[in-house]
This record gives sequence, structure tokens and C-alpha cells, in this order.
Amino acid sequence: MNKDEVPQDKKIIHGQDNSLVKVLYVTDNSGNYETTKYTGWDAENLAMSQAWESIDEKIEQTRQQVIAGELSPIAYYMEKSLMDLPTLAQYVGYWRFRVKRHLRMRVFRKLSAQQLERYASVFNIPVDQLKHIPGQP
Repeated sequence: MNKDEVPQDKKIIHGQDNSLVKVLYVTDNSGNYETTKYTGWDAENLAMSQAWESIDEKIEQTRQQVIAGELSPIAYYMEKSLMDLPTLAQYVGYWRFRVKRHLRMRVFRKLSAQQLERYASVFNIPVDQLKHIPGQP
């Protein structure tokens, strides 16, 4: 792609300013490769919008499961932080099966203050916020 043809279709995605500037390899007028900055194009913006919609749906489903008592708030904040079980286990320093147990509400209620602090620090929230999720009575 020629440097002059790089689209600059900046779009607001997921309610936030998509101010992320990316680098793209292009050719100049002499045919030599160089890099240029771009803010995105329509196809990329559409794909990002669809991906965020899917993520938002999954977060909402998890939130409803937490409100219903099927999962612990750890599951909600894990989804909200775009983490999976192995990633969260690695960050908190527990085995996967142990984190999986902590996703059960019954087990979550018995976690020590130190364990809750460990999870809260990974999610970068206070422990009180970890115990409750938005919309939970």
C-alpha cells in the first residue's frame, strides 16, 4: 500500500476514543518500504465493534450468573479483565484447579482476607469491590 493511500478512519469504539495509533508498513513514491502511523479503517473498526459486542455479552452473562449465585464475583472480574482461567491462576499464583474452585460462590464465601486481597490486587480493585458486582443486591 502506498503511503498516501493509508486510510485514517478514526472511530469511537466501545464508548471510548480509539486514540490508539498503529504502525503500518507502506511503500513510498520510490517503492521503498517504510512505516507510517494510522488510526484504523472501516473494516477494522467494524471487526473491533463486533468483537467488543461479543465480549460485553459474555461479561453480562457472567454478571447474571454471579447475581444468581452460580459463580463468584471472581468470575465476573476475570471476564471483565479479559482473562481466562490459566492467566488468572498465573497472576494470583495458585493452581488452576484452585482458582476454578474459587469461582464457586460457596467456596468464595470461605476465602481468607489474604486470598481476597490477592485477587483484588490482580484486578486492581479494593477487596470490598471484589465482594460485590454492579447490580448485585
